[in-house]
Amino acid sequence: MTDSSSSSLPFHAPLQEASSSPAPSSLSEAAPARHAPDPDDPTEDETPHTPAGHPDGGMLTLVSTPIGNLGDFSDRAAATLAEADLILCEDTRTSARLLTARGITTRTEPLHDHNEQQRIPALIALLEHGRRIAVISDAGTPLLSDPGFRLARAAIAAGIAMTAVPGPNAAITALTLSGLPPHPFMFSGFLPPRPAARREALARLRAAEQAGLSATLIWHEAPHRLDEMLADLAEIFGADRPAAVARELTKRFEEVRRGPVGTLAAWYADNRARGEITVLLGPPAEDDSGADDLDDRLRAALATLSVKDAASLVAGAINLPRRTVYARALELARQTDDPHG
Repeated sequence: MTDSSSSSLPFHAPLQEASSSPAPSSLSEAAPARHAPDPDDPTEDETPHTPAGHPDGGMLTLVSTPIGNLGDFSDRAAATLAEADLILCEDTRTSARLLTARGITTRTEPLHDHNEQQRIPALIALLEHGRRIAVISDAGTPLLSDPGFRLARAAIAAGIAMTAVPGPNAAITALTLSGLPPHPFMFSGFLPPRPAARREALARLRAAEQAGLSATLIWHEAPHRLDEMLADLAEIFGADRPAAVARELTKRFEEVRRGPVGTLAAWYADNRARGEITVLLGPPAEDDSGADDLDDRLRAALATLSVKDAASLVAGAINLPRRTVYARALELARQTDDPHG
């Protein structure tokens, strides 16, 4: 029997093997190009382009790696890592499996949240002396929920050439499989792990919806926190909001479970999740009462009530934490007292 609120999408390609079929040497061999080069257009050039940057030729390259299936590692990505002078890894032990599978022997060093800022001056010096440095994360596209952003910013400021080798990304893959509106979407990485901070972050997003935000929301989440997170989503955004939980994408036990967020919260309260997880929440319905203007409600309440009482009244009416509503009510009250402030 099929559960209409969920679906399972098993993917049986071995994790350690790529397809035995020869890879196409260009996009045009794999599928019809959406934008075919015009031989008469001098601006069209299929020759690999090296971005302009530091005169000594240093290059920082952000390289995407598989999110589960090694067959998703592109030939260009492998060549870039093999030709680099140094590969910066989120965890060198994790990356060793991928590099060994492709016979890549380039020297690796760790780059993570705890050492990135301290390492930047020395890395920029290497780049300014013409070194080619590649940045990879444990899985997926660098900088998204992973280290590298501060180094990339420093390289831009120093005028160093920087490029990227695009590839797998868990958030985008989950979005395409979710059945939720693909655009606009908002990816927020990981929510705070502590319950109070997590609910506060979600409350701010709900308040943004009150002011007009309408987008599919995307997060990564740890398996042991998934049930609590979904319960918070149901409480703050409403149990009927459409949602999806994508698990182990591109791996053997890939699964995408879809349904109202309240239903998903109940499922995962009884069924412990495993693996890498992406959570998606659809946008509010057009007739959702939460679309009412928060500021209008607060201004009306502030006309006759104190800030404290107005916040309590409105928070109860629109299902937002009182602390979030109180902060906005206080701001509106200050604007009323000082309309030129």
